[in-house]
Amino acid sequence: MKKNYIYILLFSSVMSLMTSFAQEKKIKNADKDFDQYNYINARDAYISVVENGFSSQEIFEKLGDSYYFNAELGQASKWYSRLYSEYKDQIDPEYLFRYSQTLKNIGQYENADKIMYDFRKATGKGDRRSRLFANKPDYLNLIKLQSGKFDIVNLPINSPESDFGPSFLKSDQIVFASARDGGASRVVHEWNKTNFLDLYSTRRDSRNTMGVDGIFDVKGKVNTSLHESSTVFTKDGKTMYFTRNNFTNKKRKSNNSGTTLLKLYKASKDEKGRWVDVIELPFNSDEFSTAHPALSVDEKRLYFASDRPGTTGLSDLFYVDILGRNSYSEPKNLGKNINTEARETFPFVNKEGKLFFASDGHLGLGGLDVFVTSATANGKIFKEPYNVGEPINSPSDDFTFIIDADTKIGYFTSNRPGGVGSDDIYSFIQTEELIESCKQYLNGLVTDAETREILPGTKVTLFNSKMKELESTITDAQGNYSLPVVCNEGYVIRADNPDYKKTEVDFLTDNVFEFKHNQPIQLRKGEKELGIVEMKVGDDLGKLLQLSPIYFDFDKSFIRPDAEIELQKVIAVMKEYPNLEIDVRSHTDSRAPFKYNIDLSTRRNISTKEYIVSKGGILKGRLTGRGYGEIELTNRCSDGVECSEEEHQLNRRSEFIITKQ
Repeated sequence: MKKNYIYILLFSSVMSLMTSFAQEKKIKNADKDFDQYNYINARDAYISVVENGFSSQEIFEKLGDSYYFNAELGQASKWYSRLYSEYKDQIDPEYLFRYSQTLKNIGQYENADKIMYDFRKATGKGDRRSRLFANKPDYLNLIKLQSGKFDIVNLPINSPESDFGPSFLKSDQIVFASARDGGASRVVHEWNKTNFLDLYSTRRDSRNTMGVDGIFDVKGKVNTSLHESSTVFTKDGKTMYFTRNNFTNKKRKSNNSGTTLLKLYKASKDEKGRWVDVIELPFNSDEFSTAHPALSVDEKRLYFASDRPGTTGLSDLFYVDILGRNSYSEPKNLGKNINTEARETFPFVNKEGKLFFASDGHLGLGGLDVFVTSATANGKIFKEPYNVGEPINSPSDDFTFIIDADTKIGYFTSNRPGGVGSDDIYSFIQTEELIESCKQYLNGLVTDAETREILPGTKVTLFNSKMKELESTITDAQGNYSLPVVCNEGYVIRADNPDYKKTEVDFLTDNVFEFKHNQPIQLRKGEKELGIVEMKVGDDLGKLLQLSPIYFDFDKSFIRPDAEIELQKVIAVMKEYPNLEIDVRSHTDSRAPFKYNIDLSTRRNISTKEYIVSKGGILKGRLTGRGYGEIELTNRCSDGVECSEEEHQLNRRSEFIITKQ
């Protein structure tokens, strides 16, 4: 019996080893498929391994990713959930972000935000997505403010396969990509087991698009046996930029890992309406993807998405200047306002110069959302983008948004439930204008500082940081006022009541969209005029004006926005009293060597005087002064004394001593 028992143990051990080797081989083959983006084959193998009792952090990561990157976020959530519950202490922050995105897709926004708080703790301020979430925790309310401005319809052109990427060829004609049967592509794509994409065209009747009128390049050389998608056309309809797999001169090329990526191509229309002279653009590479073109209004700039070196995340938006027939500038990244550590893709520029694009890095409803932004006044960079809201955006992927700025008719793609295929094209009419500028409101209660009595009928006036009057209002019967302001600006609020001294409050807005600030104002009885009652040589003008101190950031000499507000008050008094001369005295805290602090305070002194001269038009001869370094501290915080940052800041100041009246 003992001998048989040993044989049984040995047999069991051998079978266990054979099973283990078989599972390891299956995992190895699955990893190879995964690296080649053959996600369906990879996931089937991983699931089989898990069902046989084998699992690991890496398997859960790849199982989640195999669904995530095929836009099946609901399925991805199941595996990211197991990853989070079983490997929470070791989880890579990127998977926290992806898990949060998938929770949004299944409507679990509260849980999604909890995971984003974990993501924020793990990444801190170094990740733009983390900063966006920290700055706008009420992002769902902000998206709601933009929602309801579009009326959408699913189009009859959609097939049971993927249909996406509409673009305008003419005002009544769009071109789109489709994996439907009957195209030039007869090959099934390994990533998602569907046909390769070809380009089709269709004409629209009013807002709806009618049936497909044929394969787009019947007489041309655009569609091949591989992918073609996402086009843009010049206004004359004679030049097309489009996306294709790396397939040039009938040769398919791959990167060093054996994967065929995406490239941008250009084609020209000949006199017979055929698309010919297909050429690859010179800034492509076999080692990274370049895709999804868009043209600027003047057609001198080409925008696109890419994961090339210099990309912040999985894909960024870039542009090149079009210099000639096939000559382009070096690609330039659109920068931190647009690009995050996730995906920014599918750009479109309308006739007004607004940039629309899809992103899952900016705050959205789940998956890819559509965002819009416009260029700054100098046209060099784009402003912070904002979500266009529902119904364009949903918990699923929403992308390839285009709009005719004249008719307000447009199209976009979504893989939301209820569609005909995996991706469907929807048409829409814009019924309301989007809120573009970041607006906020200053609300508050005006009261007596001593009795707390409310003060209806008080005039409240809003000034900008240069003390230019912007708007005024009168407090209502309950003593409340409300004034509109814009984000990231400095203001002065002045309250004026006949029985009280005029009072000013400085205020800096932040960048939270449509935020309502509560700024109470308390008035005191006494002098009824704001300003200097009496002044004499030797007085500190700052104290007479009751200025907030002109503080500087640690080790810096530039004028802060809050300091600009106070300096404008100095300028106003110097203009009112043209004989007034002042001595500007600048100070530092005790940190850093003595000589360095003298130099730093001298720079601060120069910055302060230059601001008064350049911004106020004050004659330079009316200003004297120098830097005092740490010589005249206002408190105990000398060398070697431990002090708080707030205590040190009290010493980083400028004073304005009257030398002549």
